[in-house]
Amino acid sequence: MTGTSCKSAWVIGGSRGIGRACVRQLAAAGFDITLTYRSNQKAAEEASREVEAAGRSCRTLAFDIGDRVAAASALEPLLQTECPDALVYNASIARDTVFALMSPKEWDEVIGTNLTGFFNTVRPVVFEMIRRKRGRLVVISSISGQTGQAGQVNYSASKAGLIGAVKALAREVGRKNIFVNVVAPGVIETDMTAELPKEHVLPLIPLSRFGTPEEVAAVVTFLCAEPHMYVHGQVIGVNGGMA
Repeated sequence: MTGTSCKSAWVIGGSRGIGRACVRQLAAAGFDITLTYRSNQKAAEEASREVEAAGRSCRTLAFDIGDRVAAASALEPLLQTECPDALVYNASIARDTVFALMSPKEWDEVIGTNLTGFFNTVRPVVFEMIRRKRGRLVVISSISGQTGQAGQVNYSASKAGLIGAVKALAREVGRKNIFVNVVAPGVIETDMTAELPKEHVLPLIPLSRFGTPEEVAAVVTFLCAEPHMYVHGQVIGVNGGMA
């Protein structure tokens, strides 16, 4: 992408689950990695070792993406001297409950992390990509943002918001040779889905199984690394046929 063999990818929320699978596969594709995490230092260090075992470098940054000052303090010094070839926005949380009983805190936490965190971390990087006139941005949304999900009004709203943001951003930056897309996973085997009742969920999935983080990461890596690219402003579902 840069005209050399040295490429860099930043993964926002890269220490566990889908983000960590993205980190592994991007490293295997030749990217040096910067990953962010909120608090699980052990997981971040493990991910870093996996990247280094693949022969690439890895930098870890710990901060709360919902905190605008903390995000700026972590990212803006780096952006003074570098800009990633690819940026993956993966960080998210869920606070599930029926809407009528949802607390303001449950709403604010999910919107603040999933949607405001996107603004806090992606906007400064996109600004630098525009100046450089190249880049790849992949945002991890969810099938919940496409179809809605009972008990997830806050989560579905945040994930649908990401889809709208990417579609608008794609219209803004396409002429600058910046490719912007959404990957929308279905039910993926991560900590977030560990408590789901499989006997009720599996009949809804035509492939009759949960997806894996690696299957999501494969699509993300394609969007970040493929040199022959005409995919832009799209929502790519990785959901086993659920939607």
